[in-house]
Amino acid sequence: MKHLAYFLLILPLSLFAQIEEEVADTTAAFYIIVEGDSIPKSAINLNEVVLLHRLKFDNQAERRAYLILRRKTIKVYPYAKLAAERLETLNQRLNSLERPSEKKRYARIIQKYIEDEFSAELKKLTKTEGQILVKLIHRQTGITTFDLIKNLRSGWRAFWFNNTARLFNISLKEAFNPLEVKEDYLIEDILERAFQSGLLERQESALAYDFLELTNVWRRTKSEN
Repeated sequence: MKHLAYFLLILPLSLFAQIEEEVADTTAAFYIIVEGDSIPKSAINLNEVVLLHRLKFDNQAERRAYLILRRKTIKVYPYAKLAAERLETLNQRLNSLERPSEKKRYARIIQKYIEDEFSAELKKLTKTEGQILVKLIHRQTGITTFDLIKNLRSGWRAFWFNNTARLFNISLKEAFNPLEVKEDYLIEDILERAFQSGLLERQESALAYDFLELTNVWRRTKSEN
């Protein structure tokens, strides 16, 4: 009984000493092992997530127009994304070639490959889908479709393509400008939502703008009107 009383007396003191020792140890650190990576990490970098505002439409016609634009944008975006990837591959290859004749020959091969690969599909696009595609190519590459053709082939061929496209109310010189053109902002909104939902694979724009700033600009514009 005397031993038990002594044990109970010193137990809180020993626990207090243990806790104090643990608190005093400020060198302890936690590391995280990520599957597939053999190097321990003290923190994990998370991808930035843009919080999207809830869509609001003034009327049914406005809602219907947005849904139509959404369907067409999602349809043609993969073509613009692939065009950007092909252009990057082309530029890397051209930079590795020394003689102008080799560069010209390789550019002609790539251009023909792209035309043959997508000609059947692109012919199925409507006029508005074709114009959206032209805008998205500018978004993904930073270069208008007209200048792309001009750089890859010749100024005369770009002029001819542009005049032919005009017969269908499509301008190959059309740029993507979400800051000043409302339709372009809506296209950007559609893409951001499709990226976050996993419907489309994200490919960053080659143009410099911030989506949140664009949203604030257009929301202010709407409230003022």
